[in-house]
This record gives sequence, C-alpha cells and structure tokens, in this order.
Amino acid sequence: MVGCGGPDPRVRTPEPASPAIRFEDAAERLSVRFRHQNGAAGRKWMPETMGSGCAVLDANADGRPDLLFVDGTPWPGDPGPPGQSRLFLQLPDGRFTDSTRQFRLPAGLIGMGAAVADYDNDGFQDLVVTALNGSRLLRNRGGLYFEDVTARWNLRTAGWPTSAAWLDYDRDGLLDLFLCSYVNWTPSGDLFATLDGTHKTYARPDEYTGGQCRLFRQQAGRFVEVSAAAGVAVPNAKALGVALCDFDRDGWIDLAVSNDTVPNFLFHNQGNGTFKEVAVQAGVAVAEGGRAKAGMGIDVSDFANSGQDSILITNFSGEQLSLYQRDGSGLFQDVAARAGVGIPSQRYLGFGAFFFDADLDGCQEILVANGHIQRDIQHRSTEVTYAQPALLFHCATGGVFEDTSRTAGALATPRVARGAAYADLDGDGDLDVVVTTNGGPAAVLLQRGGPQNHWLRLLLEGRRSNRSAIGAAVRVRTGERVQTRMVRSGSSYLSQSEIILTFGLGAAPGADEVEVRWPNGNVESYGAQRGNQVLRLIERHTP
Repeated sequence: MVGCGGPDPRVRTPEPASPAIRFEDAAERLSVRFRHQNGAAGRKWMPETMGSGCAVLDANADGRPDLLFVDGTPWPGDPGPPGQSRLFLQLPDGRFTDSTRQFRLPAGLIGMGAAVADYDNDGFQDLVVTALNGSRLLRNRGGLYFEDVTARWNLRTAGWPTSAAWLDYDRDGLLDLFLCSYVNWTPSGDLFATLDGTHKTYARPDEYTGGQCRLFRQQAGRFVEVSAAAGVAVPNAKALGVALCDFDRDGWIDLAVSNDTVPNFLFHNQGNGTFKEVAVQAGVAVAEGGRAKAGMGIDVSDFANSGQDSILITNFSGEQLSLYQRDGSGLFQDVAARAGVGIPSQRYLGFGAFFFDADLDGCQEILVANGHIQRDIQHRSTEVTYAQPALLFHCATGGVFEDTSRTAGALATPRVARGAAYADLDGDGDLDVVVTTNGGPAAVLLQRGGPQNHWLRLLLEGRRSNRSAIGAAVRVRTGERVQTRMVRSGSSYLSQSEIILTFGLGAAPGADEVEVRWPNGNVESYGAQRGNQVLRLIERHTP
C-alpha cells in the first residue's frame, strides 16, 4: 500500500521551487567529447547494458575539477578498436582538454566504474577502475600520469566488480577498498532468455547466482583481501551500488549496499575490524511485503537536516524509488510515496542517483539518471521508453519533494543514462552534473544563472587521518539549522562525485560554526566562517 498511495495528507505540500533549477548541456562548448562503447554485437549479453560510470577528481592537483569517463570495449574477436576510458583536464579558461594519453589510462577494459582517493597519502588523487576483465589500480605519480600498480599492490578482482568505494574502516590512517560484485556471468555461461519464444533478450539477474562483495585492507604497501574475516562476504550478492555512512553516529564507517533482485545489505562496523550485516533488522533489506527490488544506484545523506541519515536506492521500471528514512527508534521506513518521489519515479529505470543541494538553500535535492536496458521496450509498453529523462526532486519543508524535472532544462533530455556525479565545474559555487550514456555521449550539465543563495565549500585534508579525509563528518551550523555531511568515496552508480563538500547557507552570509570529526575520532572546531568561499581545512590535532 505504501507504493500505491499518494503523498501523506498530514504533510504540508511544498510550495513550488523558486527560482527554477535549470541546466544546460555544455559538453561540446567545454570540449568534453566522450562516447561510451558498450560492446553490443547482437548477442544480448548482460554486461553491455550496465556501463558505464564517471568520476570527478583533481588529477593534476591544480585545484580545478577534472573528469574521468569509463569505457567498455568490443568483445574478443569482434571488430573495432579497443575501448579507451578518457581523462579530461580542466584548463584555466574552464574548457577541458583530453589528457588520456599523458596520464596513461589503460585501454581495452570492459569497464564499469571508478572510485577516487589519495590511498597512498602523497597528496595526489589515485584511481581504481572496475572492469569485468580485470580491475585496475592506478597510482597518481605527482599529478603527471597514472601508474598501473594492480599487480604490485596485490589487487586481485575476480568475477564482475561494479561500484567501488575507498574507506578507512579500521581507522588506522590508511585507506582500504570495498568492491561490489554482481552476478556470476561469463560468455560461455550466458543464458538464453526470450520474451516471444524465438528472439533472444537479456537474461534477468535472478537467473544467475550472485557473487560476493570484497574488502581489501591496506597494509605494508599492498592490499590484503579480508572479505570473509571482516564479515562482508555474504553469499549471493548482486551488488551494484555502495555508499559510505555512519547511521548510528559512532564514528566508525558503515556500508549501505544496493542489490539487484536480492535483499540489500547494511554492514554495521563493529569497531574491531569486522562488520555485521543488519539490513533486515534495520528495515532496508526488502520492500514492503518482503519482496526484494532491483536495486541499482544508492546514496545516503541527512537531506532534511533531521539528525538521521536516509538511504536512497534506484530500482527497475515498475518499481518506485526507495527512500528509507530513519526514525527515533533507529529503524528505517520507506517513505518514498509520502515524500513525493514514489509515484513520479515508477515508470523509470533509475541508475545514477544522489542527494545534493542544487539551489543552496540548506536542504538537499534528489537527482536520478534514468535509462532502460531494452532498446525495443517502447514497442512493448505504452509508457516506458528506452531513453528517459532524468528526475530532479526539489526538497521543501517537512521532508517533502516536488518533481521539478520538466523545468530543469537539459537535465530532462531523454538519455540511456547510467552513471551520474556532481561538482562545481565552473567555479561559481553551485553544483553542476555529469551524466554518462550507455552506448552514447556523456553530458556535462552546468547550472544556469549562477547561485541565488550563499554557500560554503570545504576541502578537508587529513594528517593523522587519511589524506583525503574519507569518513570525516562535517557539521555546519547556521542559526538553528545544523547540516551534517560526510567526506565520501563511491555512491551513485559506478561513479564518484567531487570530494569537496558544499553547504548551502540560504540567505545567511556565513556559517556560525564549522566543526569536523576527523576519521580517527578527533573533533576540531573552526568557528564561524564567511560564505561564498572554498575553505581548506587541515587536520591540526591528535586525539
């Protein structure tokens, strides 16, 4: 009944968003030219429907955001040049230049996603690129190029890895790596599926067994797999998205994982090097009625500044978004219908998704990138299409959202979208969006008009903690409003947004207090700060 009902009449209907949040596709103007290869050759193999992701990083440490797009490739024996993931560095004038060759990105991968962090604490952001034929660990060498150190660091990723996230789960100051794993598929084990008894179509994920998520601990200059010992090797995972969180606010990073057609995971960090899977007890494993949805992308945030995290998961067409909100008892409930995001999302197949404060009013919006996997779906459905517009839900008072997609400009252009990430690409203070297309061009969506509210952007740098400050919790108080954000890797779908945190201040010219709880547990106050600036915060003290 939750999925069928309209907004809760007890919750005040939000007023229309003003001014409108509008985007323009500036990819061509900014010289960002990337077209994804999915390797499709008529065989209807599952991997060709799933890619690809993107990431925002600062590859050359010049303070400007750069863009990475993950590519697929033709299958062995098929014609065509090998696929090539591409890196675009931002120039001083705001345009981008293709620096793929300089940075030595590997070619020929059946690429899926990427995650960014300075895992070796040398001041330069590194990459992991997940791929079906072998993921790659790319170490940034002084902002000049990436070195493939996969074998040297002992990163062995069998199966079908999808989304990834860096984290310091044991708080030793060194970043570890979590990898989602999808189904156990191989070309030789491909299953025949059909809708009409004759023509092959893509098999469903529930026709395959699932893999298991993997955790690699960094120690002594290499990665050691600790999946089983740490408690994350739950069998039959069909994981596509991972988000870092700290849902009980104990200072230890937890993991929320979206699974496709099997129950989701919520790994609770026990603080002793292990996790306990508590999704069922917490209420996020399955939908109402006990049925698992087809989870794709995921994000976690205290979007309404209530002091409790909410979990957003995108699902297959015919299934509404899941928006799990934690109540005072500690349990999560799916409030998608009464929050206004359920019914508008039902006919779309969602992939990339995230919370972000698009209008900088201090309350976070939801963006969902959509696109179907069946090219001929419009011939079998009167409402569902192959290319689909993205959804933008504006956050209003009381935790209710308004669907403002139709007025969002180029965001509403139909695409076969997959990955999605956000960043302030043009340096004006508001957040822009990058979206990938399966088998098509990437979109770089800049907000029009500039910020209408004040803002504060924070770049954290750990010293005793990991250099990227992954896992740091930042608290910004403006009057009676308190916003909390975590510095994170991962989230969305196969993608990663910028590590810099953006806080909308609304009409306030500054923040009354900025406080950081660093990943090692140390808490530091940085006092009041004026708005409309990018502030670099360096860890000062030790516990």
